[in-house]
Amino acid sequence: MNIRLVFTTAVAAGALAALSAVPAQATEYSSALKIRGIQYDAPGRDSNNCATGNTDQEYLVIKNYSSSTTVNLKGYVVKDKAGNRFAFTANHYLQPGDQVKLRGGHGTDSDANNVVYRDNCNFLWNNDKDSIYLYKPSGAGADAHSYTKSGSDPDGNGYITYHG
Repeated sequence: MNIRLVFTTAVAAGALAALSAVPAQATEYSSALKIRGIQYDAPGRDSNNCATGNTDQEYLVIKNYSSSTTVNLKGYVVKDKAGNRFAFTANHYLQPGDQVKLRGGHGTDSDANNVVYRDNCNFLWNNDKDSIYLYKPSGAGADAHSYTKSGSDPDGNGYITYHG
């Protein structure tokens, strides 16, 4: 009996040590909406001039990965590491499998074209590194990713894909 107790204790201690030795992974939230990709570095020379700039070429793609649930983006919030934020204040419905591009600059939001504009001509994402956070209307996390230009974008085109 003492042998079994020692063995069981040793196995449990070994399992606990193995669990604590596993490196921490990014949190995977249970959410239908996920960040599909980001064009963090707009093509061309960055210019946040509202009339002639290219902030509308910087965008975040959010996809509804549910196979059966339509999700309303109203109340969802996107933030970067510095705390800059965009809140979806209007109804915008994503059917299962649909995605939306959240673009910089000014334009007309469109359910048909799956685009929402931030109505702000300043760039939101850093070209060298940043973090992206997507929050549900309740404030709970929906998805989050960090990137570095050198480590996350091997082809250097300024676009990174997440959640294939």
